[in-house]
Amino acid sequence: MKLKNIFSLLLLSVVALFTSCSNDDDITLLDDIQVSKSYISIPEEGGNDTIIVKAKGDWILENKPNWLKFNEHSDSVGKAGETQLVFSAEPYTGGRSSDAMTITCNGKVQHLNVVQGEVSITNATCAEVIAGPDNKTYQVTGTVTAIANTTYGNLYLNDGTGEIYIYGTLDASGAEKNFLSLGIEVGDEITVQGPKLTYNGTVELVNVTVVDINKSLIKVDSLSADAISKDGGTITAYVTTKGSGVSVDIPEDAKEWLSIASIKQNGTSAELTFKAAPNEGGIRSTELTLATVADGKTYTTLTTITQQGGIQDVSVADFNAAADGDAQYRLKGVATDVQENGSFTLTDWSGSTLVYKSTNAAAKGVKNGDIVTVVGTHDTYKGTVELVGGDVTELNPTTTISIADFMGLPDSDTNYMITGTITKIANDHYGNVYISDGTNEVYLYGLYPGYGATGDNRYDFVANSGLKVGDEITVIGAHLTYGETIEIKNAIFVSKNN
Repeated sequence: MKLKNIFSLLLLSVVALFTSCSNDDDITLLDDIQVSKSYISIPEEGGNDTIIVKAKGDWILENKPNWLKFNEHSDSVGKAGETQLVFSAEPYTGGRSSDAMTITCNGKVQHLNVVQGEVSITNATCAEVIAGPDNKTYQVTGTVTAIANTTYGNLYLNDGTGEIYIYGTLDASGAEKNFLSLGIEVGDEITVQGPKLTYNGTVELVNVTVVDINKSLIKVDSLSADAISKDGGTITAYVTTKGSGVSVDIPEDAKEWLSIASIKQNGTSAELTFKAAPNEGGIRSTELTLATVADGKTYTTLTTITQQGGIQDVSVADFNAAADGDAQYRLKGVATDVQENGSFTLTDWSGSTLVYKSTNAAAKGVKNGDIVTVVGTHDTYKGTVELVGGDVTELNPTTTISIADFMGLPDSDTNYMITGTITKIANDHYGNVYISDGTNEVYLYGLYPGYGATGDNRYDFVANSGLKVGDEITVIGAHLTYGETIEIKNAIFVSKNN
């Protein structure tokens, strides 16, 4: 199926027109804001262009691409009256453009387009897009491996050389938020055009135009179960195929636990049954590629097979080093930076990680300083490791209290969080230090680097962390009286505050 984005072609034509003729008389009018021209044109060899803004109130310019600069007298905000904006850019070969800039005044929005040089479209593989420069327009062909948003058309495209993220897909008339009208499904081979951006390390083609859709001739309709039992067993994929035969590729790292039990085909229907060995570890999954051939061309689709497993008890550091997936992990540590949506930071002696929107932290009343046990899976979002689906299975509350109030408490197993300034370091190997609020002083008989430290990991924290007299620290522990001395034994370090 061929789809031509008439709007984009017209836009490029208009851009070319504005780059080849004078725009001095092109004044775009709105009631509250006027610009002398709505297209900014910069030569390929670098240079500048100027527009005049006439506004009836305060205005703001937003979404300026990083490669477009202001001169020293221009700014992204202004007041009522007439303002001159001078834009510039460094030399750039190959052409680049943006139609995202806006100027807003009194609720009215004026759109601005910018182009440098002659914008050309480069045919490329996914690998070439990944290695290429931002702001360049590419045409790439690949298979849709996942669809993240069916309104905007956010999806992943893979051509065998790499995978890129499509952030926004325009419909046949060039409109946004109408992705479903294209009928694109996982497994389809599509050709798209769009400019490249890199956002927090993710390579994207933004608001792409779909040039061609080659519908996949193979599709997984359903699986016989959500997952295989951890004791082992089988699962069947029910497939519709319009090609010749069905083949399946099991990744090398999954072959030790998953195998093909049988493949049955009757006309356009096929049943692929897979067998899994017993699973003594955490939950595991693998993505399978199913393929069929028609007219000498191979069509593929993907399906994921999951096997249940046990929950793995790990330190925060080991969790952070794990791979994304469905494996279940159990972590225990101190909760800080607790948010209303259930998110919080979990810290033990080995490090910290983000628990993203815990399923029940808010309902259980988790607060800063509480010691919690949480179970969830590993995910990485724009470079940040997260524990997702976090279920708080154990909560050991901590009470925040002043040193003065702490001194008057009876001995107990209750955890308290106190803050004080180090007045003396009696032993930096064991972490024996005194902290004070200026009037009252409490003895920390052992200061651990965080929750859960054992063995040699308990020692030398004071020396290794560089803590010194005069530092303000926050710790957690229980009240203990030894002789005439009030102390916290094996205090858990939470933070240094200065």
